[in-house]
Amino acid sequence: MRANRLLARRAGFTLIEILVVIAVISVLAALVAPNVFRHVGSAKDAAARSQIELLGAALDAYRLDNGRYPTTAQGLDALWQEPAAEPRPTNWRGPYLRKAVPNDPWGNPYLYVSPGEFNARSYDLISLGADGALGGVGDDADISNTNVN
Repeated sequence: MRANRLLARRAGFTLIEILVVIAVISVLAALVAPNVFRHVGSAKDAAARSQIELLGAALDAYRLDNGRYPTTAQGLDALWQEPAAEPRPTNWRGPYLRKAVPNDPWGNPYLYVSPGEFNARSYDLISLGADGALGGVGDDADISNTNVN
């Protein structure tokens, strides 16, 4: 019976043991977290580049069917639903995407201009980066169909 009482008293953790475990977890988190968060920006950059490539392929399919890219006014929505704005597509066979046009990884809409300022014979497709404004460096840098490679 005395052995049962000793086992019952040793069944829990002491305050010191809990504090040591918390300290170890805190040290590990302090070492690991910066490495994880350092890669978030580059992951969003890679996702934006992939989405621009995917949207570019859909725009090319639209052009093959209709002889031209959607106008700036028709926008990227022309890949998801047939445009009602003039000039109407002659042979729309969409939708050209499986889902509606996504926002960029920072939650901003892609900027689409056709004919493009940089690509006068086709279009410009731009993600404005983390700041949502033209220009910028680092995470705020623009990503476009002219610099996706």
